[in-house]
This record gives sequence, C-alpha cells and structure tokens, in this order.
Amino acid sequence: VQLVESGGGLVQPGGSLRLSCAASGFTFSSVVMSWYRQAPGKEREWVGSISSTGRGTTSADSAVKGRFTISRDNAKMTVYLQMNSLKPEDTAVYYCRTMNYWGQGTQVTVSS
Repeated sequence: VQLVESGGGLVQPGGSLRLSCAASGFTFSSVVMSWYRQAPGKEREWVGSISSTGRGTTSADSAVKGRFTISRDNAKMTVYLQMNSLKPEDTAVYYCRTMNYWGQGTQVTVSS
C-alpha cells in the first residue's frame, strides 16, 4: 500500500490549494479515504472523509466545513482535498489515510 500526497505549498490568506493523494497497492474503489492534518505543536486531527463511491462525504465541524471539499477519482486512484478561503490556522502537514495506512504528508503554509 502506498499513499503519496502532493500539492502543498505556501499560499496567502484567502487563497486556495488542491491537495492530491495518489494511491496504489490496494483496491482503491472499495475503501473510504480520509484527510487529516497536524499543525505545529498540536495533535493530528481529522479533516474529512469520502465514501468509496465518492457519493458521500463528511467533514470536521466548524473549522473547515464550507471551505474544504473532498473528492475522488477512482479511475485515477486519487483523492483530492480542495481548500478555499485558507486561513493562517490551516497551516499544517496534511495527510491522507485509508485503513491503517498513512501517506508521508504534504506541508501547507498559509501566510502573507
């Protein structure tokens, strides 16, 4: 199983980024995929999840709801995290996860 995140970087407050997580080594279309993040000095927290078909998503309350959207392309074995209206407090390493597997993370820094 391999999960490889990409798309992170430095963005100004109010900006957008789209993270990708490319998967391999398992039946991608059969599993729920999730995004987590870990800010400096804080515990890793759940951002949201998407069902195997992509028809259902759930997101963490308040902090990201309405700004972050999860989607997936089962043909490409990739899950995405579209992040809009980014805030400095969104600065973190973002990870994708499935079952008990994690990617290596991608750094997102929101700063002017």
